[in-house]
Amino acid sequence: MSLNIDNAAPAAHGKRKIKNLRWWVLGLFLLGVTVNYITRNSLGILAPELKATMGITTEQYSWIVGAFQLAYTIFQPLCGWLIDVIGLKVGFLVCASIWALMCILHAGAGSWLHLAILRFFMGASEAAATPANAKTLGEWFPKKERPIAAGWAGVGFSIGAMLAPPIIVIAHSYLGWQGAFMFSGVLALLWVVLWWLFYYDPEQHPNLSKTELDFIKQDNEPAPVKLPFFTALKTVGKNKRFYGIAIPAFMAEPAWAVLSFWVPLYLAKERGMDLKQIAMFAWLPFLAADLGSIASGYLTRVYTRLFGCSRVNSVVASSVTGAFLMISLALVALTKDPYITILLISIGGFGHQIISCMLSALVVESFEKGQMATVNGMRGSFAWIASFLFSLLIGVTADKIGYNPLFIAMGFFDLIGAIFLVAFIAERRNKARAA
Repeated sequence: MSLNIDNAAPAAHGKRKIKNLRWWVLGLFLLGVTVNYITRNSLGILAPELKATMGITTEQYSWIVGAFQLAYTIFQPLCGWLIDVIGLKVGFLVCASIWALMCILHAGAGSWLHLAILRFFMGASEAAATPANAKTLGEWFPKKERPIAAGWAGVGFSIGAMLAPPIIVIAHSYLGWQGAFMFSGVLALLWVVLWWLFYYDPEQHPNLSKTELDFIKQDNEPAPVKLPFFTALKTVGKNKRFYGIAIPAFMAEPAWAVLSFWVPLYLAKERGMDLKQIAMFAWLPFLAADLGSIASGYLTRVYTRLFGCSRVNSVVASSVTGAFLMISLALVALTKDPYITILLISIGGFGHQIISCMLSALVVESFEKGQMATVNGMRGSFAWIASFLFSLLIGVTADKIGYNPLFIAMGFFDLIGAIFLVAFIAERRNKARAA
């Protein structure tokens, strides 16, 4: 994908047209989600020190994590509906400003309860990321490009988690744990400024050429219909295809919660790693997740070209492939080698992001533009209900039975989700391949 400046003459308003601007916009969104995950995962990286400094138990830590997950669960449909109604630019900007401020305020926390309250408000505002993802794809890409774009968009959800360990550890070494929280919050505020300055809807973007706008709008999708919040939820809830996306999301999210919030603690407790060793290795599963994000959309083309799958079935097949890769997490229980453990968890990260990106692609494939953010928010709520419950389960059981039974369960959750995906979403006849 070329990102060169178009040599066409500037328009009357003096703004130069940028070739393939939609990919630049996706890059801006990806940067925002990257910062989102740096702020989000700062807690997990600093968890060993926070537990020691504040005398936080494993169960209390699970409630801190759970507060974030509970808010994320509740507010995703609301954030999605808000973005559908008031627009992506303002809706995402407001939410990003709040999560940046909440992250900075972490520096003043003095107890686990204080942290839990801050994490709740941070989770409520960061809940905008998932619905905003669907909205960006739906607004800026034609249907034939959305699986590829979804894969690249998914990179932001894992590259931030990948960058978080070294960034937070370096900030911690110079500024302490309070300064590390403040540093990541300031990064988020800087991105808010970029979003305000450079994001516009396609019809209003001064740097978008008419040729590219026509390309984006080639599917002639109907104009979005803005519905009241509960009417929108009811409409989506009646659609069987929604459950073919939401149930696999429910089964997939516990693994991502473990990668984001529990792996550093697991490596410290079960593998005896200190903070520097965690920083050296904890980013690798997220690097693998980045590669899975990128690979997911291109994998759909493989299924289309080799097996003649329709666009929908190629996305389903790509997601099912990710589900089989998740079996690697069950194998963690069988090894004592910390390096093999990291490798197996990394394969799980690769598989998870294939699933996650393809579920986002199915949302924008299956629902109208006016519903995309709401639907993806509802899908995210299903996912984070599972994340919330699983984190509480870890908090109650990990010190008693260890982590191995939990890894075994995560290895097979996604295969269960794949059954619903195939049953509710997969097309029973091969349709003509999309151009």
